[in-house]
Parts: sequence; C-alpha cells; structure tokens
Amino acid sequence: MNNFYSSVECVLDPSIKDKPVAVCGDEKERHGIVVARNYKAREYGITVGDPVWKIRKKCPDVVIVDKPHYEKYSEYSMRAKEIYGRYTDYIEPMGLDECWLDVTESIRLFGKPAKIADELRETIKKELGLTISVGVSFTKTFAKLGSDLKKPDATTIISKSNFKKIVWPLPVSSIIGVGRRTEKLLNKYFINTVGDLANEKVERLEQLLGKNGISLYNAANGLDDDPVSKYDEIEEVKSISHGITTVKDLETEEDVWKTMLMLTQEIAWKLRSKNLRAGGISVSIRDSELMWQQYRRKLKTTEQSAMSIAKHAYELFKEKYDWHKPVRNVTVGTMYLVPDDEPVELNILDNYMKDEKIEKLESVVEKINEKYGEEVVTMATLLDDSNLPKARRKIKYNDEKD
Repeated sequence: MNNFYSSVECVLDPSIKDKPVAVCGDEKERHGIVVARNYKAREYGITVGDPVWKIRKKCPDVVIVDKPHYEKYSEYSMRAKEIYGRYTDYIEPMGLDECWLDVTESIRLFGKPAKIADELRETIKKELGLTISVGVSFTKTFAKLGSDLKKPDATTIISKSNFKKIVWPLPVSSIIGVGRRTEKLLNKYFINTVGDLANEKVERLEQLLGKNGISLYNAANGLDDDPVSKYDEIEEVKSISHGITTVKDLETEEDVWKTMLMLTQEIAWKLRSKNLRAGGISVSIRDSELMWQQYRRKLKTTEQSAMSIAKHAYELFKEKYDWHKPVRNVTVGTMYLVPDDEPVELNILDNYMKDEKIEKLESVVEKINEKYGEEVVTMATLLDDSNLPKARRKIKYNDEKD
C-alpha cells in the first residue's frame, strides 16, 4: 500500500491530498520525527526519520500530522485484507501495509496472476481511495521486491525467465534479510549486487553469515520455497516486547524502575492473552546521545507476571548499565516463550505460591480495568507518570506481528 499512513490521512482529509504531507510523532513528547510522508513531500527531500524542525526548513508549507490516526490505519489495513480475501485464503501479513498472497488455486476462477493483481489495484482504489503496488512472481522474495520496483499504483511481473535480467543488477540490499550491517559485510567482499550474491559460492556465504548466508543465496537465485501462510493460521510468537521514549531523560534508577514496571504491564497482558510464559528477558537502552545498548538473560523459571518480569529486567539493567549518560528510551522484551500450561520446574528456594497469587491478582486487575476503564486500578508507584508520554495508555495491539 503506497505511502500508507499519509495516504490514509489524505483520505480522511481530502483538502490536503495535493499538498506535501508528513505524518510525525508529537514534538512535546520527543517523538517529533517523520514516520511517513507522501510523494509531494518527497519532492522536497523530506525523508522518514527527519525531525520536524528540519522538514519545516525543507518545506515551510508542509502539512504536519502530529496526531496520527493509528486506529484508522488498522481499519484500512483490515479492509484491504477483506478485499484480498475475495481472491484467496492464503494471505500472510507483513506489517499493516503489506501482504503476500498465494493465488495458485485462484487462477481457474479469476484468471492469470497479473490480471488478479490489476483487479486488486482497481478495487483498492475504488473502495478505499488508496493505491497499491503489486509484485507478481514465483517466490515471496521476488514478489516483495517487485512490489517495490514501481510505485505508485503499478504491477511488476518477475518470472523465471526474466528474473536474472530484472533482479540481479539491483543492489544486494534489495533482498529481504540484507540489512545495513549485512550489506556492509557483503560489500567488503565485493558482493554489491543481487547477481553477485547469486553467483557467490554458497559455502563462502555460509562461512560469512551462517544459515542466513544459505537463505540469501537461495533467495537471490529464486530457489526459496517459503510458503504463504493462511490468514487464519496463528503464527508462532517468538518474542513480545514494549518500549518507550520518555518525555525527559531518566537520571535515577527509580525512574527507570517505574518505566519498566509500566512497560511490563503491557507485556504481561499480552502474554496472558496468548496463553504464554516467558523464559528469558531482554533490556534495550538508548542514552541521551542516542547510543543503543542491549542486554539479555535466560530466566531460571518461566514468568507471566508484570512485577516479576520488571524485577528481572531491572536487576539486569542495574548490573549492566554504567550511568555515564542519562536514559532516553527503555525497551523491555520477553523471549523463549512457552505455552502457559507447560510443566514448570520449581526451585525449592522460590516462593512459587506467592508468585502465583501475584499473577492471579494482576489478571483480576486487568479484567476490572477492561470492564470499568483503563487504570481504574493501578500500582501506586505508577501514579507519578510525569516522565511518560500521555499516549502510553494500553494499546491492544491490532498488528499481526510481534
């Protein structure tokens, strides 16, 4: 879906349709950067990640949407999936604005894949007022790549007969799975294009990148056979995390503790809603100079309680962070997730009955808040939330991926 956030904003307010539009976070809460922009804004050199003050210099007339309508983005994403569902049950989301569709079994009913792609473009345009770009190919990698080649409102076909001509001259970063760090490493060994990657010895790529090297080799040669999942299939959740950029820098351990406790309320709610327990934690810290540090630890037993997860995260933070600089962003994550009905090995020194009572108490509090309003019942220590953005209240995560 082309320029999804900004395009939805233009549908909601047609008066800005022909103007440069930038969807940004709230400057007052230090989220004042561009998260999406339309093609008009691109003409002025406005890019994702630009701070608001900078885009005003680039284009004084830019329309800044500083209160994005995230609930509408979710709504339009679901409406698009409903349209896709008219053609196939095999719909695998990749975020709110992208999906893979497998139309192999739909060809007899609806015609060739290119025809289906063009019909989808016209239907989305007619019913939602948005444009999409579609890649048609024989692998997920090339279909995704094709959707990026021509924008907006276009269909690109990459077949077994033409993929070398179309794909191989492209930068190696065009392939899913090649991020900045991997691209830099590949470039160091003169692997600059997709063709270079495809023609490299697979053993060398495995030596450089491990299993990912083999996957990238297969992707570049059109050999990957990863299937498209059915839309109603539940994808295995491998991790759940939640992070926040605070209104002002955190300078004390107490402030970090409160922030972590707030974040783990969300994490514990999601663990319970998916019937999962966490066997490990991660803590990511960004300091006042925007430098990242991340720490991980496997837990002795699995956890589902917000309080327990926060305590483990806080202990890890205190052990690892040196406090050379104040903290700007805190993210807590859980991993090694297992079903909550899986047997747990107990430690004779742990008070597991107390932990069980805390988990039950948190679950009851969540039910009360869901019935009578968010934060009707909350922890006393979280009443002072001056460091936290006002938009931090519970979001029941409409996206499909964790």
